[in-house]
Amino acid sequence: MSQPPLKPLSDKTWEDIRLVASDMDGTLTREEKFDSELFKTLSRLAAAGVDVLITTGRSAGWVQAIATYLPVVGAIAENGGLLYWQGSVVPQLMSEIDIDEHRLQLSRVFELLQSKFPQLKESQDNRFRLTDWTFDVEGLSQNQLEQIEYICQSEGFGFTYSTIQCHIKSLHQDKAFGLSKVIPQYFSKLKIEEILTVGDSPNDESMFNQEQFPVSVGVANVLKYRDHLKYLPTYITSKYEGEGFCELAELIINHRQNR
Repeated sequence: MSQPPLKPLSDKTWEDIRLVASDMDGTLTREEKFDSELFKTLSRLAAAGVDVLITTGRSAGWVQAIATYLPVVGAIAENGGLLYWQGSVVPQLMSEIDIDEHRLQLSRVFELLQSKFPQLKESQDNRFRLTDWTFDVEGLSQNQLEQIEYICQSEGFGFTYSTIQCHIKSLHQDKAFGLSKVIPQYFSKLKIEEILTVGDSPNDESMFNQEQFPVSVGVANVLKYRDHLKYLPTYITSKYEGEGFCELAELIINHRQNR
């Protein structure tokens, strides 16, 4: 598919950004870990008057801790499935679902996938999830991922994947859906141009839709998926993973200080 060229960060003035909605794995991490530079950067963004909201595919169990211990305003977990706000121990579901029945149906779809792809392994954190069902992405080809997506959709469910996991989920559930619930509730005074979305992989694709989020950034490793994304970020960092996020954050902080 023909895609527009990605713009370097230098093409934009970043002083108006008030909210950064960022993916976690592969975007905030470096080699699958948080480092001291990230903690400093998140704290500096907060001091500059910029809120950070994490939007991740990670499980409810993991994200409760993330939202509690990182200097962020909250975290959307399970690709738009639920929100932990400012250290709250009670998640806010983005859709009205019967969790027990929902997970029963998710497990049924996973068993169907396993019958066709016996190598599929449930992710270790799947037991800590509420709104989606995950299995490891490692070893799956692009063709197999496309087949899995087709099967999930045939069963009335959505599918996405990241650098870490594959997700079976409700058809409408994605990061943009989660943000569409959170922004009116907690950031209703912000203009859409004051909101920045950041990511690195296919499960961030909905946040790259310029009709919803005109200001989006991909850290450099998103280029790995360029030919497989319907939507691309507007801007691209020169650096990879957490270094790319820190590169972006430095520009935002400097522009806000110098305005």
